[in-house]
Amino acid sequence: MQASIRVIVLWLVVGCILVVHSQAVEPAAKMKIVLVAGEITKVDKLGHHDYPGGIEALRVLLSSIPDVETVSILDGWPKETSQLDHAACVVFYTDGGGKQAFLQSRERIESLQRLVDQGTGLVMIHQAVDFPAEFALQAKSWIGGIYLAEHSGRGHWPSKHVDFPRHEVTRGVSPWEINDGWLNQIVFVDGLQGVVPLVWSGKQYAGSRAGLDNDIVAWAYERPRGGRSFCFTGLDAHSAWAIPGVRQLVLNGTLWAAGSHIPESGAPCEIGEQTLLDMQTPREAKQSVQP
Repeated sequence: MQASIRVIVLWLVVGCILVVHSQAVEPAAKMKIVLVAGEITKVDKLGHHDYPGGIEALRVLLSSIPDVETVSILDGWPKETSQLDHAACVVFYTDGGGKQAFLQSRERIESLQRLVDQGTGLVMIHQAVDFPAEFALQAKSWIGGIYLAEHSGRGHWPSKHVDFPRHEVTRGVSPWEINDGWLNQIVFVDGLQGVVPLVWSGKQYAGSRAGLDNDIVAWAYERPRGGRSFCFTGLDAHSAWAIPGVRQLVLNGTLWAAGSHIPESGAPCEIGEQTLLDMQTPREAKQSVQP
């Protein structure tokens, strides 16, 4: 009888060990990042506002991060909102000024608000930060600062970026020089509370911090109720992805917004030049205007 009891106890112990072991080796869930490209103009210069091409570049960069999985949406908004479920971060690279697909219905706006309320990270690149005035307060609560047509500035000018503040997003970011299309004079939350400026650009001071708050073109934002946002108003053209400093900034910013730790040297951001060229979306050439 005692021998039988000992055998039963032994099997119970072995069973517990196997259960604990199976739980210990169960792979951890990957961090889900949803990448959303806005619709593009079919007749345009190759590479200009190439949102699908840029999203593909970011997808490839993220594919080298072992604990990350991505979902790419190439027409502005997911056909099924369930694609946004359990996302650690959602990236929008799109036209602005009310053209953002996520502003086209109350249901979509409410979906995005739910993500924010859950602490989901948000990344908005280039014109995605350009909001109509009626969305100003809500949009600022999402990303910390927005472009408002009646207040903000935009245009193309050269700037040199060599001075970056200490922050996880700027780890490993190398200096760069570019003639990009920028949005600046951003309208931020009161007192820039929770906002960390990362990059500056303006016609007068180029990439210097001397332009102060008016020239902020990239920032990190920690929302007061939880969640992170990262915004960068450059990347007007696909060619900017070929610049290591730009890639590093956007990749780090995306991972940071998702809640990931950024190594001191920055996340790996190598990508081949030809690979980037092949990602460009084919466009129909603009017809030349006859005098």
